[in-house]
Amino acid sequence: MWERILQIVRKEFRQTLREPRLRTMLIMPPLIQTIIFGFAVNLDVEHVKLGWMDLDRGVESVELRRHFQGSPTFTITHEAGSEAEAQALLDRGDVQAIVRIAPGFSRDIGSGKQAQAQVLLDGTNSNTAAIMGNYATAVIATRNRELLGERQREKLVDRTAAGPILLKIPGVEPERRVWFNPDLKSRNYFVPGIIVNIITLVTLMLTALSIVREKEIGTMEQIMVTPIRPMELILGKTIPFAIMGMFDLLLITGVALAVFHVPLRGSFALLVFAGALFLLSTLGAGLFMSTISETQQQAMMASFFFFQPTFMLSGFSFPIANMPTLVQWVTYLNPLRYFMDIVRGVFLKGVGIEVLWPQLLALAVMGTIILLSSALRFHKRLD
Repeated sequence: MWERILQIVRKEFRQTLREPRLRTMLIMPPLIQTIIFGFAVNLDVEHVKLGWMDLDRGVESVELRRHFQGSPTFTITHEAGSEAEAQALLDRGDVQAIVRIAPGFSRDIGSGKQAQAQVLLDGTNSNTAAIMGNYATAVIATRNRELLGERQREKLVDRTAAGPILLKIPGVEPERRVWFNPDLKSRNYFVPGIIVNIITLVTLMLTALSIVREKEIGTMEQIMVTPIRPMELILGKTIPFAIMGMFDLLLITGVALAVFHVPLRGSFALLVFAGALFLLSTLGAGLFMSTISETQQQAMMASFFFFQPTFMLSGFSFPIANMPTLVQWVTYLNPLRYFMDIVRGVFLKGVGIEVLWPQLLALAVMGTIILLSSALRFHKRLD
């Protein structure tokens, strides 16, 4: 039995690796996607192009501008002298935000009144606009604290000044601490998810294409008249692609660590074990694609139709908690959801099996059901 399976595995490796298209699919997509999501896809808000509209030209407006210039986030690239110029800058996309200082800004601060600085944001990307607004608010809050400190020192020096001397105003001072991704780098979030993407795509398509290819060129009937049993054929066809899937897992993990310096805080052995459980689902789904397809083109199209919705509902780009309740329930039937949680948990959080055992159990159960169901359907088609 094992000798026959080994012969099928050898045949599958030779047939796959000698075809340029399949060799390219095995190596190039992982590298290209990892590089794209590591370098090009960046949700970090850095180097915001800021427009400055100062209608006050006073000491305090100049001081506020100095604070924005000293921020690592903002770069003042344009000046606006009127409302029309400010609108034109935002319309053309020359700037992402504009700080507008109204006349009398310095006078109001000097007399102890509340002064306002308006921040105009390009809300085309709502997430980026919200982050830019928070950064601008933080810069203005820093200047507010400085003004408060200056007033307190003036009162201490001038004992005849009217009003109480406040050495410290009661209140709550927030102190932020970010766990798991302290630098808030989006590549640390996206690059580990590429493992789920690549393993799914490669193993799903290669498995479906491999079996359909035998049907298309007419060799399936020749194989079935040999002593090879259907289960031996299934094992011989899926084992090579399981090995290729694990190869891609090692490849992407190596690139993530060596090139992008994504932290791997958890157990690498647990990551490999979870990958093996996940392969049960993708190989089973690929086997199912082969039973409903008659040509390689049909198998490829079926793979894409299966891959796109499952990947979009995996939590790779969009948090599952933000999805409608009905869609959230649907994601519980998606193996990619559980593997995505495991990969990011191992990479970023460093958690172990004591935390991730529900996801591992879900992968094992779903993978077994998918693979066995597809194998039984494959048996019927072969019979």
